[in-house]
Amino acid sequence: MTPVAPHITAWLRQRLPAEHGASPNTCDSYAYAFQLLFAFAAEHMGVAPCNLAFEQLDAPLVLAFLEHLQRGRGNGARSRNARLAAIKSFMRFMEYREPAALDQIRRVLAIPAHRVDVRSVRHLVLDEVQALLDVPDPTTRDGIRDRAFLHIAITGGLRVSELVGLKMDNLTFRGSYMDLSVLGKGRKERVLTLWKAVGDTVRAWLAVRGTVPAPELFVNVHGEALTRSGAAWILRKHVQSATANCASLAAKSVSPHVLRHTCAMTTLQATRDIRKVALWLGHASTQTTEIYLQVDPAEKLETLEAVIPPSLRRGTFSPPDKLIASLRGR
Repeated sequence: MTPVAPHITAWLRQRLPAEHGASPNTCDSYAYAFQLLFAFAAEHMGVAPCNLAFEQLDAPLVLAFLEHLQRGRGNGARSRNARLAAIKSFMRFMEYREPAALDQIRRVLAIPAHRVDVRSVRHLVLDEVQALLDVPDPTTRDGIRDRAFLHIAITGGLRVSELVGLKMDNLTFRGSYMDLSVLGKGRKERVLTLWKAVGDTVRAWLAVRGTVPAPELFVNVHGEALTRSGAAWILRKHVQSATANCASLAAKSVSPHVLRHTCAMTTLQATRDIRKVALWLGHASTQTTEIYLQVDPAEKLETLEAVIPPSLRRGTFSPPDKLIASLRGR
């Protein structure tokens, strides 16, 4: 039996970051996938995670784990596919380290991803955005931080990992404007120029942030970098409070990514240019950005105005005999 721990360590610490140049966010995501897998395997087999053998990570176990994600944890197809992608990446790494296990590895690699439903993106309208921004208390340190946090999230359209990963060095103030240097997916860097109102909320936060060891822009009460879960908690807290002044928020599930969608819709409606939305969000291709065209009502109205519907032939309707109609109803 081959202990899996040394191989996982080499994959996460050497192969992904050093050889493949994977970003820290990708490494963290893959590590979390195996954290879930090992916890499930330990419970399923009664073996401590540190004592698991590679031969035990076979296709039936992986399939049972994926089923557990969807039924036990309530994960959707996207989350399931993301965990499966991490497992397959590790299995491809193991092909050359354990050639005797090729049959086991190929069976895992043959597990198909689930089809994902393409749904309309969720976003907030202007009244909901304003209600959310009005909630944080500008007279408290946390309130000042949360106002700046939400303001950048809504106007910059940053992913939550980009948002919590913002560092002090990523900020540049130019007169009335503020530039944000953002390192996104695939190590693709983009610079966003935000409005004076956003810069003013960030300046207010910097005035009370204090000197802390963490280089990140947004920190918690302990002076440590804000985490993804911390960001979600801040948003959830303020959405609940904003519902009192904007009842429509109660019917919406608002996550940090919904704020990114909101920024995309606002930018599309203002510019009418899908390419500019892709550049603002840091998409590698406009194909990813086209989902917002399905939601924008202006696009549908332009289609209605541009297309001449075919005319219908006039006709008259004669109701059938009452007796025949009653028999047809049966």
